[in-house]
Amino acid sequence: MELYARIKELREKCGYTQKNIADFLSVDQSFISKAEKGERSFTSDMINKLSSLFGVSIPSLMSSNELPSMTCAFRASDLSADDLQIIAMMNKIAINASMMTALLEDGND
Repeated sequence: MELYARIKELREKCGYTQKNIADFLSVDQSFISKAEKGERSFTSDMINKLSSLFGVSIPSLMSSNELPSMTCAFRASDLSADDLQIIAMMNKIAINASMMTALLEDGND
């Protein structure tokens, strides 16, 4: 699966709109629409931000392996770019904690 299709699938699984993602990345919604069709490319900075927002590592996002199962639950129906920024920061902490745990477990073997 191509990166643009993976990002679209993750966006839809989380219930985000193209406008949510556009606001989060500070781009026009038309950019997201074109990027999800493979007509535009996400920058490395955008990929980094999206991996945090979706709670997946960059290698996971970039690989052709099956996407991790995700559960996203929100009480708000209209998420702002600031809300998504906070979600991304929390997910980044969780990703880093998971990676550190894996490193510690590997070191104890």
